[in-house]
Parts: sequence; structure tokens; C-alpha cells
Amino acid sequence: MATADESHEEYESTSESMDDISQDSRFGSFLSLPDREIKTLEEDEEELLKMRAKLFRFASEDELPEWKERGIGNVKLLRHKENGAIRLLMRRDKTLKICANHYITSLMELRPNAGSDRAWVWNTHADFADESPKPELLGIRFLNAESALEFKEKFEECQEELKIREKKEELSLSSGSS
Repeated sequence: MATADESHEEYESTSESMDDISQDSRFGSFLSLPDREIKTLEEDEEELLKMRAKLFRFASEDELPEWKERGIGNVKLLRHKENGAIRLLMRRDKTLKICANHYITSLMELRPNAGSDRAWVWNTHADFADESPKPELLGIRFLNAESALEFKEKFEECQEELKIREKKEELSLSSGSS
């Protein structure tokens, strides 16, 4: 049977040989993958806002309806460069899986959540986070009141921009038909 010193030496020699293997260049290049450009579908959009937040959805389909966490990550407001549509997109931190993806409309209303100064709630008629559109009641919470207010101001600014565009489209349609 080996003494403690002998087993310690055996461990050191094993770890040294493992270091030799990990530093051996033959093992570093046995798998070579070509670089690929990954499309995020955000390439044609301008980022208007990006902030960290926690997103929730109201699970009204449950026997006992409740708020469920949907993800933590960066929420973005993105404007399409060609058509001007503005959408809210949020991906989970580690997996980058989409947890919110819907267009902002002029009819949406951000409401405070339970009197909190750092959380907002709104309805969307078609959220595409799960690839098929479905109506959702969403809630978002920020680290502090300042971030929540900044999000609300930018969200409402986007809505105003959409209202102006809608009025211009109405005018062009009405003047074109006269």
C-alpha cells in the first residue's frame, strides 16, 4: 500500500502529465470549424434602447393564474430601417433564447405593476417569443426606478413616432383617393 507521500507524488505526476497533454499542440487542432456569420434578424434594425430587466408573463391558462418568470436579459427596442416598424425584443442571458418579440403599437398602454416604481405591465395581441403569435399580458421589472422610467419614456416616444407615421399614412391615403 502506498504512503501518503507516494500517492501525493503519483497525483502530482498525473496532473503534470495532464498539463503536458493539454499543452500538446496535436490535441488543440484536431477539430477545426469554419467561421460562420450568424444572423440575428436584427441586422436591418436600429437599436433605440437596450437595458437589463426581468420579464414575466401572466399565466391565465393555469388553474391558479399567476405571474411566471419568462427570462432575465437585455430588453431592446428596435426600429426597422426601411419600414419604420418598432418591436420589443428580449433574449435570455445564457441561452439567448427569445422570451419577448412583438411590435409596439400606438394602442399599447404601460401601467405600473402593483404600485412599483420599477415595474411595468402591458398587453400585446401577438407576441412571437414561442414562434407562433399569441396574446400575452407581460410584466417587466428593472433594477431601479431610473431604468424603469427610462424604459417607459422610450416606449412612449416610440408610440408617438408610430402615431405620427399612422397619421401621415392616413393623410396620404385620403388625399390619394380624392
